[in-house]
Amino acid sequence: MKQRLADNISLAGQTPGLDAAAVEIAVTVPTFRRPDHLLRTLDSLRAQKTSRPFAVIVMENDAEGGAGAEAAAPRFQSGADNGLVVIAHERGNCHAYNAGWFTAFTLFPNLRYLAVIDDDEIADPNWIEQLCATSERLDCALVGGPQIAVFEGDVRGDWQTHPVFTPHHNETGPVPVIYSSGNLLVRSDVLRAMPQPFLDPRFNFTGGGDSDFIQRARTKGFRIAWCNEAIVRETVPERRVTWSWIQARSLRNGMLSAAIEHRRRAGDVFGRTRTIAKSLALLAAAPPRFAVRFASTGSLLPSLYPVHVALGRIMSEFGYANEQYRDPEKN
Repeated sequence: MKQRLADNISLAGQTPGLDAAAVEIAVTVPTFRRPDHLLRTLDSLRAQKTSRPFAVIVMENDAEGGAGAEAAAPRFQSGADNGLVVIAHERGNCHAYNAGWFTAFTLFPNLRYLAVIDDDEIADPNWIEQLCATSERLDCALVGGPQIAVFEGDVRGDWQTHPVFTPHHNETGPVPVIYSSGNLLVRSDVLRAMPQPFLDPRFNFTGGGDSDFIQRARTKGFRIAWCNEAIVRETVPERRVTWSWIQARSLRNGMLSAAIEHRRRAGDVFGRTRTIAKSLALLAAAPPRFAVRFASTGSLLPSLYPVHVALGRIMSEFGYANEQYRDPEKN
């Protein structure tokens, strides 16, 4: 029988004699029906070059199938990997993150950092060290890094440069915002300051719970940085390099942008009006931005990105939400 850690979280496997008090960094890995790639991700964490004591928490979000937990648990139980595998019984991206973050926050009394990597990513050997060193050098509580796309199959060269596949920053240093938790370091004082659940379950199937969390942390005064040397490599399957998927993801980015901005301005007297006005302004600016990009690159789909984002923001005002994570086979 699986041990219950908390409501809707159970333990599937753990390193024997895990020294929770010695752990300073918890690396959380949400997983859903990618057991083979999950093992590759764990291999890259085992190969980290750092003297900082860390443990890995794998969060299985397919409670019924459990392929990720079944693949990973023996590695922890044998002591090959240090940490544990938990099952997040409530389905959804945010539920998986919250299960891992809650476990790390409550299990490791001397936790200094929490890091996140997805189960379709491979960390460079210096990933953990680069993230932590950047946080300490720049005194920033949240640090993001590049997710370098590694495409499977034949891919059009111009589509590889589409904004949905390229990092938002390219230099190490303080930045106003980062948008993804696929490569993220969070200092423990952020977790202490933020209410639980850390990620809002309303974003479970649309994505964006991570961006919303980062924005709320920024509002509380926590500084953000980018570490261009902390690289993870994200495997991009062929099904994602299609016109329909890229367009859907671009529209979704616009929808999430508006939803998060509405939430951030919820207490403002004219907050909703200002957000809608910004969406309309972006829609008006989108055609000339498209024209400039297309004239310089000759690539249609990447040039359409500002149009798709603006349309997504407008669509969100009519209640449209693209739940790309609802059907994992199409995500």
